[in-house]
Amino acid sequence: MEHVLRPVLVIGATIAVAVIVGWFVNRILTTADRRHPETPLWGHLRNCRLPLQVVLVSTGLQGAYGLTGIDTSEDRLIKNILALITIAALVWLAVRTASAIAETALARFASTTRDPARVRRFRTQLTMIQRVVTFVLATIAAAVAILLLFPGLKALGASMLASAGVIGIVAGVAAQSMLGNLFAGLQVAFGDSVRIGDTVVVEGEWGTVEEISMAFLTVRIWDDRRLTMPVSYFNSKPYENWSRGGNEITCTVYLHLDHSAPVQEMREKLHSVLKTREDWDRRSWNLVVTDTTPTTIEVRAAMSAKDTDDWWTLQCGVREELITWLQREHPYALPRVATSPAAVPPPRDAAPAPRVGTQGGPTPGEGPGEI
Repeated sequence: MEHVLRPVLVIGATIAVAVIVGWFVNRILTTADRRHPETPLWGHLRNCRLPLQVVLVSTGLQGAYGLTGIDTSEDRLIKNILALITIAALVWLAVRTASAIAETALARFASTTRDPARVRRFRTQLTMIQRVVTFVLATIAAAVAILLLFPGLKALGASMLASAGVIGIVAGVAAQSMLGNLFAGLQVAFGDSVRIGDTVVVEGEWGTVEEISMAFLTVRIWDDRRLTMPVSYFNSKPYENWSRGGNEITCTVYLHLDHSAPVQEMREKLHSVLKTREDWDRRSWNLVVTDTTPTTIEVRAAMSAKDTDDWWTLQCGVREELITWLQREHPYALPRVATSPAAVPPPRDAAPAPRVGTQGGPTPGEGPGEI
């Protein structure tokens, strides 16, 4: 019976100690967060509770494995599994800690900087650094786990190092696309060409940059679709970035009207409409005739907005109000299809029509035989 209870007690005690330590650390962080609300670090560090408990359990089981009294031929396999769990949990804990520090740095930077563009740039660079650090930690952990826990692979590693030249060439050719996207992601993040939160137009789709990874960039389109593209696209092809250099933008509304449209009254109506709208930033506005055709004229109303969200609502609202006003006040100004022939002047060489007297006879002075 002892060979059953002993392992259960050791494992249970190890898990209990890990849970108690994790709860105690969480209480300390909660108290610190309550006393120092201006520092979000303590609140973010609470996310490290679970990986910390996994580290404590795995290391505790490794240290207390001899006390369990388990006698099996798979001792080495069990110890290797516990070591792998410990390494993975340490990487998990390091990534969570780095994420907490990064979120704290971003929050402090955002609270002291009024320029949204600088905040988005810092957030993009910080996100890319986090991903690179995570990738490096995972790669190092995998290499350490393979070389230290599996001695049979050490010879394979030595032979790989001996033929590093050939393998490097083959790996470079095979990973050319991946490495290209990786360096393109770093170039995008630190070159400040596009940032998380920027409004862009890519492949004819309008949306907001939602995520930038080491290989791909995700754009959230206005209808909640996601457009995922390789990061290298943004270094090799043109695209529109509406947030570059500021969020202010000018929106335009085009109306096709009859030639009799009252342009000056429309200009005054546009100004009165804009004065009542909160999405107009009061920077600029105008209304001009930009084109004409045999049947219509093209009128363009331009007005400024503080960002792309107001840009869309402003132009839709102005278009609707102008059309409603024209329908109500000047229906003749709306375009229509001509169904009757146009009036044309008579030919110049045509003979004049004869004048007819009151009795149908010849007019005095024009009859024959007048003396």
